[in-house]
Amino acid sequence: MSTPLSRFRAIALYEGISFLVLLLIAMPLKYMFGIPELVKYVGWVHGVLFVLYMATLAHVFFADRWSILKAIVAFALSFVPFGTFWLDKKLKEEEKAKQDLKREKQLA
Repeated sequence: MSTPLSRFRAIALYEGISFLVLLLIAMPLKYMFGIPELVKYVGWVHGVLFVLYMATLAHVFFADRWSILKAIVAFALSFVPFGTFWLDKKLKEEEKAKQDLKREKQLA
């Protein structure tokens, strides 16, 4: 994880996983089966990861000169189940396209 983008993508992956665990496992256990303990711990972990997500989003916004729109979309996707996974896929595609363009310029 040597670049701001790679750190952001890694944190986004963990944040997305913690969000799904909270929504699909911890919350149903609390509200359907009366077992609230998991929400406390998973919620805490998710909260820490969300703060890290926002911090790394701010870092990549300035370091990689993202547009405001791109940053807002990344922010909004953190509230959508599976949103960070979709974002990661798009960022990976964008990174590959940039690398391909760079290779083409070197060959020309």
